[in-house]
Amino acid sequence: MFIASGDVVPSFKGFTLIMPAVSVGNVGQLAVDLLISTLNMARVGHFHTDCLIPMAGNNPYATSAEEAAQLCTSAEVYSHSDSKLAVLQIRTPIIQTKVRSFRKLMVSWIKSSGFLRSVLLSSSQAYHRDDQQLHGTPLRYLLTPSLQKEEAQRVEELGWREMERISAFPGISDSEQRLYIPGGGVTKALYTDCCTEDISMAVVLIFCSEGDNIPDAFALVNHLNDWLHLLEKPTQGSVQWRVPPSWRLLFGSGIPPLLF
Repeated sequence: MFIASGDVVPSFKGFTLIMPAVSVGNVGQLAVDLLISTLNMARVGHFHTDCLIPMAGNNPYATSAEEAAQLCTSAEVYSHSDSKLAVLQIRTPIIQTKVRSFRKLMVSWIKSSGFLRSVLLSSSQAYHRDDQQLHGTPLRYLLTPSLQKEEAQRVEELGWREMERISAFPGISDSEQRLYIPGGGVTKALYTDCCTEDISMAVVLIFCSEGDNIPDAFALVNHLNDWLHLLEKPTQGSVQWRVPPSWRLLFGSGIPPLLF
């Protein structure tokens, strides 16, 4: 259930929703962090649900001691009215027995909020790629049929590569093709749900491995910006995304000098 931060429930009609999948390397979540931090997005609500592992902590985007004291939870919604952009940040894994309930919650909220389109940022295991996926860019996309009508030409002009369907029985028969996103968490199932429910959704993902996934997050958010133009791209160089203060502890604190 979505709970607004203020007394008035915000209207998302005509907005674009961007949300991450909890997937390999947490790339989608890192990319969403960059969006929220760079656009200085305001927190407008959170989700109260038993589908996610509970979590509470300091404000990850704080720039002052006062802001740092603000509480953050496992699923929060941020908004940027000027850009008609809403972002859902998910900070904890989905409880395994609640995956279907979480998908229903997301589909219901997206439909009732009247979003113009939704974008799911995700990732997939690089070592599971087949031969055709080893060539060229590691970035891929998927569009639901309802969004395909509006954006197919645009992504073609951008030169984006659609996520390939691979053989269900490799080396035996190529007659049956399937969508395979290993390490993508809820990505495939939520995309399928949105196809069934006639929701305009795009999946933007990157092939990667676990490790330092900061470069993957920058690659993913720059790829997204090429399409949505969230920030103006300079003539030379790339967009200057603002890294949130919480990333200083992305790999834990430093080594205690008393160990030596």
